[in-house]
Amino acid sequence: MKSNMIWANFGVKDLERTSQFYTHLGFRSNGKSDDLSSFFFGENNFIIHFFKKEILSKNLGLEISDSEKSNEIIFTISAETREEVDQWAEKIKNSEGKLISNPEEFGDNYYGFIFADPDGHKFNIFMM
Repeated sequence: MKSNMIWANFGVKDLERTSQFYTHLGFRSNGKSDDLSSFFFGENNFIIHFFKKEILSKNLGLEISDSEKSNEIIFTISAETREEVDQWAEKIKNSEGKLISNPEEFGDNYYGFIFADPDGHKFNIFMM
């Protein structure tokens, strides 16, 4: 058995707000409908679909967790320089995102921070 692609699906409260947030951060749209907004992430075009929470819950037959209070996965977005990490932080501060931590050094030659999107989905931005 071979897996050709993998992508992520998140539930969101406000599809338009989510679309504006990821567009503001510079991610390229992979399409949009009344039920979802999809974006490409990174050079390999990893896809994250942002579904209206009620649609995703209905399609999966599962309750979608409250991402403000919990998080099942944290995606990491790589940066090449400390300056790029700092630029990401500024861009997120000037949007509807929330910095969970400020850019800082940790470990051996690591520099980065954690942020949450408007629905509380967590991401790392870091350089190593």
